[in-house]
Amino acid sequence: MSAADTKTAKVPPTRQSPPSGTGKDSQGRPGKKRTTDGGGVPWLLLAPCLLILLLVLGYPVVRLVTLAFQKFGQPQLWGFQPAEWIGFDNFSNILGDAEFWTVTLRTVVFAVGAVVLTMVLGMLIALLLQRVSGWVKVLINIVLVASWGMPIIVATAIFKWLFDADYGVLNYLLSKLPGVDMVGHNWFASGPQGLAVIMLLVVWGAVPFVVITLGAGLTQVPKELEEAARLDGAGAWGVFRFVTLPILKPIIVMLTTLSVIWDMGVFPQVYVMRNGHPEPEFQLLTTYSFDKAFVVNDYGTGSAIALVTVILLLGVVAAYMRQMLKIGEVE
Repeated sequence: MSAADTKTAKVPPTRQSPPSGTGKDSQGRPGKKRTTDGGGVPWLLLAPCLLILLLVLGYPVVRLVTLAFQKFGQPQLWGFQPAEWIGFDNFSNILGDAEFWTVTLRTVVFAVGAVVLTMVLGMLIALLLQRVSGWVKVLINIVLVASWGMPIIVATAIFKWLFDADYGVLNYLLSKLPGVDMVGHNWFASGPQGLAVIMLLVVWGAVPFVVITLGAGLTQVPKELEEAARLDGAGAWGVFRFVTLPILKPIIVMLTTLSVIWDMGVFPQVYVMRNGHPEPEFQLLTTYSFDKAFVVNDYGTGSAIALVTVILLLGVVAAYMRQMLKIGEVE
């Protein structure tokens, strides 16, 4: 027998499956680890939060929907008469009332004006903050957070003093201008002027959140893209329109949607500014629903108005979700 025949043949090692749960293959390299976690764990962790939301929001929503289909007034409230189911009569009454449509149009115009003013001012301030020194930016952010955290009642009282007809600071300062006499001017003598003052109050409270959020988004805009756009000949507006704005679009859509929801639901600013009795030309959907329910004691009609307002806001949320899905598909 030759030496070649006596050599021991080398048998290639066979590949063995890794032991269950080791996460390594036969050669000791990391492999895919089997996951045995159940799909119910996230729901278990969310259960406390969902339970709290159900307790806090579930009953009021069900009660609101129930009252919207009932005749429920002072006798039903005190238990002298049972609640009477009247179907869609409450909705027919408010939809056939010209005052309801006037209030709805006023609410939409008020919300659109407040949202546009809030977003424009918020964007301008956020852009300006990118061009100031560090300590100035910190100081302005502190002021923004302080104004944002101020209670609405306190802010409303301050605005009432600023725009007071007899002791208001604004009338005093405007009267110092040449040819201007605003002494004793009543800003709430007409609905448009008074609502403009309330709109400024709403914008003043909303701008800080918009500025801080947009400022955080502006830090994520790549400087290389802005520099490349400038090298291609784009000016400041061109860089903002074609580079900054598309990157900030998801944030802008989110902020706009939240602003619409908040401004459509404005209540304490109007209620406190008009001393708890808003005049007809100051009525928005929220105060209009409140007056119908707690002033006229027609809780069914007030609930129907509130439910219509909720449906309008759900339409805004649906539009927001559609825009976010479009942005996700593009990305």
